[in-house]
Amino acid sequence: MTAKLDYRWHLREVMATRGMFSTTDLRPLLAERGIDLSPSQTYRLVVERPERLSLKTLMALLDILGCSMEQLIEPVTVVAQRRKAAGGACETHGGLGGLRPTRARIVKE
Repeated sequence: MTAKLDYRWHLREVMATRGMFSTTDLRPLLAERGIDLSPSQTYRLVVERPERLSLKTLMALLDILGCSMEQLIEPVTVVAQRRKAAGGACETHGGLGGLRPTRARIVKE
């Protein structure tokens, strides 16, 4: 098994603890700091987990919310299972269980 690094995004929770319950509350505060995001970009930033985020936007969020990076981004370790090599024991996937065909045996009479 190998460890894979991942993260949890807590922007929505941190905003709620600061009394900000709408994504429209965040947009003008970002604009004051030179970050111009569309309403849909701001919504996605709050509701979804961003895959790419500029450092300027991150610093602006930390300044607006008065929080640390650890409060906003929580690193987590995910344990990834290694796949078995071909020819190994067959695992049951997707609930197939006993529905896999068995190999036919030819018997000479």
